[in-house]
Amino acid sequence: MPRSVNHVASKARRKKILKLTKGYFGARKNVWTVAKNAWEKGLTYAFRDRKTKKRNFRALWIMRINAGARLEGLSYSKLMGLLHKAGIEINRKVLADLAMNHPEAFKAVIDKVKPA
Repeated sequence: MPRSVNHVASKARRKKILKLTKGYFGARKNVWTVAKNAWEKGLTYAFRDRKTKKRNFRALWIMRINAGARLEGLSYSKLMGLLHKAGIEINRKVLADLAMNHPEAFKAVIDKVKPA
C-alpha cells in the first residue's frame, strides 16, 4: 500500500508560519526551518518583553515625576511620601502625565501636600 501523506495540511502549516515571518531579514522570511526558528524565538521575546515593558514605563514615569518635583523644590521620594501621608491616591502614570503636559495641575497637587 502506498504511503499516505497529508500534504495539504503540512503545506498550510508552513504557509502560516511563512506568512507570520513576512518582513523578517534574509532567509528568516522564506526558508522554512530558519523562519520557524525565528518565529519561535520571536514568541519568546514577546513573552519576556511584555514584562519588561511594564518596568520600563514605570521607570519613565518616575523620571518624569522626579523632574517635575525638582522644579518645585522636592525630590521624587519626598513627594511620594507626602502624597501617601496626605492620603492622595494618584498613580504614577497620571502624575507623570500631569508633570509633562499639565504643569499647573501638577503644581496644584504639590501645593496640596507641601508643608507650609
